[in-house]
Amino acid sequence: SSEKLGNDLKRTNTFLSITPEMFEKLYLSPKTQTRGDLRQTFGNPTPVAVLGFCVALTPASVELMGWRGAGGFSATIGANYSFGGLLLILSGVAEFLLGNTFPSVVFMGYGAHFLTTATTFTPFYAAISAYNTNGSQVQSATFLATFGFYTISMALLSLVFLICSFRTNAVFVVVFTSAALGFILFSCGAWNLALGNVEIGSKLLVGTGGCFFAASMAGWYLLFAIMLASVDMPFAVPVFDLSTIIKGK
Repeated sequence: SSEKLGNDLKRTNTFLSITPEMFEKLYLSPKTQTRGDLRQTFGNPTPVAVLGFCVALTPASVELMGWRGAGGFSATIGANYSFGGLLLILSGVAEFLLGNTFPSVVFMGYGAHFLTTATTFTPFYAAISAYNTNGSQVQSATFLATFGFYTISMALLSLVFLICSFRTNAVFVVVFTSAALGFILFSCGAWNLALGNVEIGSKLLVGTGGCFFAASMAGWYLLFAIMLASVDMPFAVPVFDLSTIIKGK
C-alpha cells in the first residue's frame, strides 16, 4: 500500500548516507549508526558550541599576550560563564542526545574548563585570596604552583582529544594541538612564576596566549564552514576530512 511504502521510505531516509566531508561539517565526528530521527528533527548544536568556544577563548588569549594593555581575566569572566561554560555544556548535552559521543565529550570538557577558570578568578569564591593572609587577589606562589597541575590535566585531556581528532578533520587537529601546547606552556609559566622566575614565566604565558589565539582562529574558521553549510551556500570552505584517510577499525 502507499502508506506502507511511505513508512519504508521514511525508515530508509533515517539512515541516508551523506558524503564524509558534509558529515564532518555537520557533526564533527566519524559517522556512526544511530537510531531515531533526532538529526532530522532538531538543529545541529555544533556551531553553538564552536561560537561559545571562540568568543570565550579569543579575548582570553589576547589578555595573556597583553595586546593593547589587556591583562587579567576579570573583564571577561562573564564571557567564560556564558559563552565558554553555558553554551558548551548545553551543546555537549545536545550532541549526546544526537548520539555524537566525541563532540559531546569535547564540548562538555572544555565547557567545564571555562566554568572552572571563571569561578577560580571570581573573588566571591576566594580561590585566589584563600592563599593570602590579607585576602587579596594577588596570585601567590602556592596558588600558581597548584593551579599549574590543573592546566597540565587539561593538556592531557587535549592530547586525548588530539589523538582522536585524526579520525575527524584537520581543523580539529589544529584546535587540539594548539590547546594542548597552550596548557603545557601555561603550567610551565605558572611554575616558573611560583619559583620567582618572572621573566621566563611571563614569556611562557605570552606563548600560551599565542597558542590559544591559534586555537580560537581555527575555531572561527570552523564556525564559518559550518554556518555556510547550514544555509546551503553555493560555495564552501574545506575542513579537510580525515576520516577517509585513517580508516576506522
